[in-house]
Amino acid sequence: MTGSVPPPPPGDPRLSADPGTVTMFADLNCSFAHVAVHRPHTTRTRLQLDGVVTFDIRAFPLELFNREVNSRPGVDSETSVLGAVEPGAGWQLRQGPDWTYPVTTLPALEAVHAAKAQCWAASEQLDRALRRAFWRYGRCISMRHVVLDVAAETGVVDVPALALALDAGTARAAVMGQYDAARDGRVLCSPHLFLHDGTNSANPGIEARWCNGGFGVGHPVVDSDRPAIYEELLTRAATLAGLASHDE
Repeated sequence: MTGSVPPPPPGDPRLSADPGTVTMFADLNCSFAHVAVHRPHTTRTRLQLDGVVTFDIRAFPLELFNREVNSRPGVDSETSVLGAVEPGAGWQLRQGPDWTYPVTTLPALEAVHAAKAQCWAASEQLDRALRRAFWRYGRCISMRHVVLDVAAETGVVDVPALALALDAGTARAAVMGQYDAARDGRVLCSPHLFLHDGTNSANPGIEARWCNGGFGVGHPVVDSDRPAIYEELLTRAATLAGLASHDE
């Protein structure tokens, strides 16, 4: 699988303790991550693995790694390219003025983690809804009220409970722990997926490069795209879940 690191040892903080859970390190304003979250959701449903395989979305906060905002010119340059790769994920060229552009994704990443205390579905659906809110509708997901509005729109998240968790900062330490676990090359990029057994893939199935300059100057070129890798990853996760169930 392209862009992988050596299989981590058992007990590694990058791996889920649940054999049927796929861990996804990703930022919310990363276009490649938008693709890499949309595809597992649609693949899971197509393979009838809902309820068998779950997704643990973990923070890969680009603003902390890069020590700056994920710039709008760079993000805008990716929208048309990745939108053509996976149009079903939901995209639109940003229409709002620069002062409505999200300066941080940390509060939204905290919300996604805080929702796990309710149930996996709440976290999965909030994460996916926040991505669509940003990429498809250009909403400012830095703002508390926007995060809570998006949570309400999922119909799954307990919004008052989420608001209490956000205001108390109960998920902040976990998000920073996920950042620490990803540092020093242990997680290669947003997105990077890990299975319980250490199988992993960074930017699954997509080989891309920058042309005529780097991020924010040039534009991305996708040299190859193999969506079938998600079927392989989720089938492997389902197999691990089945083996664990058989051993119990």
